[in-house]
Amino acid sequence: MLLSYTELCELIEQGLVTGTDEYPISFNDVNSASLDIHLSDTVLVDNERRGKIIDYANREKPSMQTVRIHRADGYVLAPGEGILASSTETFNLPSHISAEYKLKSSMARIFLEHLNAGWCDAGWHGSRLTLELINLSCTYGIRLRPGDAIGQVVFFKHAPVPYEKSYAARGRYNNDGAVSGIKP
Repeated sequence: MLLSYTELCELIEQGLVTGTDEYPISFNDVNSASLDIHLSDTVLVDNERRGKIIDYANREKPSMQTVRIHRADGYVLAPGEGILASSTETFNLPSHISAEYKLKSSMARIFLEHLNAGWCDAGWHGSRLTLELINLSCTYGIRLRPGDAIGQVVFFKHAPVPYEKSYAARGRYNNDGAVSGIKP
């Protein structure tokens, strides 16, 4: 069952989604059936030249540099460039709620794309959502600033998942308080 406005407000009241001191979560972020989320001030940027091969089977990571972005200047995502970013919001999903990230349509209309990796399993907790952002424009840079409403999350209520099968027990990315690359 997809959660709607009143149930989303209850998630916030229960602390299942929290903001930061600088970017607190607000009931103004709640839509009819989604919750707006915002860009944090830290991104991971590719550090390598073209041609390097990453072996996924060996869980090799790209060489990434952490960049802190300032509100005034933002970060300009060059045409064709991809970065890892994160939400300012932290998620604490119980065993009966899963969620999915969707890019805001206004971001898509400037050719910003998010890779389809936004599923949040029941039991995912203590973590900010990592966003895989790509500028699909061939000509324009896209300025991204901390606090930008970068996307929305929809939440689904379902039967409780047994602990040993939940993300709480099996997930690699629990308690990630910042943007995170691939983990072994």
